[in-house]
Parts: sequence; structure tokens; C-alpha cells
Amino acid sequence: MLYESIYILENKPQKEDLINSPHLKKYHEDWGRNGDTALIACNDHQPVGAVWYRLFDDSNKGYGYVDSKTPELGIAVTAQARGQGVGTLLMEKIIQQAKCDGYKSISLSVDLENSHAIYIYRKLGFEEYEICGTSITMIYRTER
Repeated sequence: MLYESIYILENKPQKEDLINSPHLKKYHEDWGRNGDTALIACNDHQPVGAVWYRLFDDSNKGYGYVDSKTPELGIAVTAQARGQGVGTLLMEKIIQQAKCDGYKSISLSVDLENSHAIYIYRKLGFEEYEICGTSITMIYRTER
């Protein structure tokens, strides 16, 4: 699902090469450490989507890094499940989980050209935090 979450429209590198590159390896390496949380959506016992978050710090920032107390979120939905509400449902559930876990906010990074995702994130309550290169970091504040 990490591979599916990476927005590259043309010439996307092979899965193993991309997810094990130094700038992306941090998103899955040693999964299960304190703060790592994931939810998986299945259809007929097959994964069709996943959402997850992980904490980073100043010495190991993710693309959507805000601060060391704000987990960075990632999401992916398989091509065949897109447009069926799976992503929105996963986002609603992970927001609820973040609230239950006591986080005051969660963040994400999205490609500026991915207007559909940006629209959905805004509809869910995410706000622009900063633009960095070709991506926008968005934040959801759980305490409103």
C-alpha cells in the first residue's frame, strides 16, 4: 500500500526500488514502534485500502512533517476500489483513532497536482500548513 500511496503518474520506479529508497524507507522500516498505527480496508478478505500514521522527529523528517508530536499520515486505495468511498471511510476512521490516541493534530503531504485528494482532505477538515516544493503539507487539528 505504501507503493500505491506514492503519486507518480509517469515512469514510476519498480516497487522494491521505490519503497526502499532512502527518502521513503523511513515510512516502513522498523514498523511497530511506539506511535505506529494502521488500518486496512478489505473486500472479500482482500486489502483494498490502508491508512497509517507514524511519528517523526527533527532529525528524521517525513514529507508532511509538522513537529515530533504530530503523526504523519499516509493513505492508499487500490485502483479498482477508488471512487467507492473507501478512502474517505479510512480517513474518518484514522482521524477518530488519532483522537483516541490523544494526538492534537495529524498531518499529511500531497502532491499539488493531486487536486482530487486535496479536495477530499479539505472536505474532511484538513487545512494547508505549508507548501514545500511540489507538495502541500496539510494538517488536521483534532481539538476544534
